[in-house]
Amino acid sequence: MLEKLQRLAGAEHVYANEPMKNHTTFRVGGLARWLVEPQSVEDLWGVIEVCREEGVPCYVVGNGSNLLVSDKGYDGVILHLFKNMSGIEIHGTEITLQAGALLMRASHAAMREGLTGLEFASGIPGTMGGAVVMNAGAYGGEMRDVVKSARVLTLDGRREEYVREELRFGYRRSRIAEEGSIVLEVTLELEQGDPEQIRAQMEDLRVKRMEKQPLEYGSAGSTFKRPEGYFAGKLIQDAGLRGFRIGDAQVSEKHCGFIINRGNATASQIAELIEEVRERVLAYSGILLEPEVKFLGDF
Repeated sequence: MLEKLQRLAGAEHVYANEPMKNHTTFRVGGLARWLVEPQSVEDLWGVIEVCREEGVPCYVVGNGSNLLVSDKGYDGVILHLFKNMSGIEIHGTEITLQAGALLMRASHAAMREGLTGLEFASGIPGTMGGAVVMNAGAYGGEMRDVVKSARVLTLDGRREEYVREELRFGYRRSRIAEEGSIVLEVTLELEQGDPEQIRAQMEDLRVKRMEKQPLEYGSAGSTFKRPEGYFAGKLIQDAGLRGFRIGDAQVSEKHCGFIINRGNATASQIAELIEEVRERVLAYSGILLEPEVKFLGDF
């Protein structure tokens, strides 16, 4: 299997027994049996085909900013789209980005060109592919506000292009997530603006994040989806869980919607804490929180 992966992607882009704690913002996770960095769509599809032939599971990961990987690791292939397949092209008010491009890099590229609309994403640590799959958002903006079209690789190997209306964006969901396709490239449609005003807005959002979010710790951002009519952080706070911890996994004292790794947490501790928070909030308020974080591996 290792030899096949190396022939497809190049030996320098294939890693065996790779610690996933190095590839998630929670900074936890066991070993991936293999991690592959595809350099092209052909590489990507080739690896998927080999996995199917060999009966080996595979999973696409960007910056790992919304992912909790088991301490037991992942007995399969991680397709890592992060910094590779990350090109950015700007034509007028449109920006075309490959799936591995970081949102922060994209927002700064837009700012330099005087393009407004992507400021909300300037502090989101994910990649463009993951952001479109889950319709990422912050501070009143969402990806569906700016996505013009997305090109994807379907489960049967076809390349399809969906325009905004076909992507069926909803709160933290999309058609791509429903179908299990892989984002290859996204085109955003922005508007012309004043670079200095854009810069000022991005700086204002940066300050707000630093004041309100526990950025000094490993986390996956907002741990739970927002229940309709409520805020997850407020429900958690009202249930008396501010600062509640299991080992080094803790409900942030700064923002109760964040579960953080204080330094030496395990994935099991984080998963246990997530479930404990859900149970206690349900008992207190009658509302069952739904995790926004994805779980990978055996818990």
